[in-house]
Amino acid sequence: MKFLRPLALAALAILAANTALAETAAPTVLVTGANRGIGLELARQYAARGWQVIAAARKPAEATALAAIAGAHPNLSVEMLDVADSASIDRLGVKLAGRPIDILIHNAGISGGVPAQMLGRMDYDVFRQVLEVNTIGPMHLSEKLLPNIRASAQKKIVLLGTSEASFGHIDAGRLYWYRSSKAAAHMLMLNLAYELKGRQVAVGVINPGPVDTDMMKGVRMPLQPPAEAVGKVIGIIDRMNVENTGKFWDYNGGQLPW
Repeated sequence: MKFLRPLALAALAILAANTALAETAAPTVLVTGANRGIGLELARQYAARGWQVIAAARKPAEATALAAIAGAHPNLSVEMLDVADSASIDRLGVKLAGRPIDILIHNAGISGGVPAQMLGRMDYDVFRQVLEVNTIGPMHLSEKLLPNIRASAQKKIVLLGTSEASFGHIDAGRLYWYRSSKAAAHMLMLNLAYELKGRQVAVGVINPGPVDTDMMKGVRMPLQPPAEAVGKVIGIIDRMNVENTGKFWDYNGGQLPW
């Protein structure tokens, strides 16, 4: 049985090599809604860092700016994902099965538009659409990709939330659909934070603040350039860990009331 010793040593050598490869491999981030705005800038900055970036977009063929980043960074791949479509989420989950994902960033979101959520003229079909995108989609995707996240080194789930959904900040009635959908999404992430802490997964909600994107067009207030805002968001994500899981972060690094 002396031949077994060399075989055992060879197996150990292969295992050690694979472990070393896993430890030195670039981390992976998945960003939803990566075709424009904050999502596009997240994809750009993580790709420039050398990360493996999975940039998810509802209509990849129309995401020309994202395609340009992918052309310059072979470490970025574009995947089709409609967060309002359960079948689309399931298909992506199957495609990514077995691939570790260090950070899942829920960025995709819609406001629902002001006219559809004014008292006396509420459009409840729009409300359902907003809930599908802002609330149900992030929860479904988190659950579907949880094995991927747990298999990674960093193990983080991030929702880009908003101070508009902070009960402690409400001082006027507006944006019923957007606010309520985001507040519900915040609660889902807080639940996940408590449930997943024992599995060493960190979960956080980050308010990126007012950013110069299509969603904020026409807003009369100072807006941050996307590159600046995303730099702050990434800095907060870097600080996230199991010890500070379940926090509602503001873009300045402080915390917001739920």
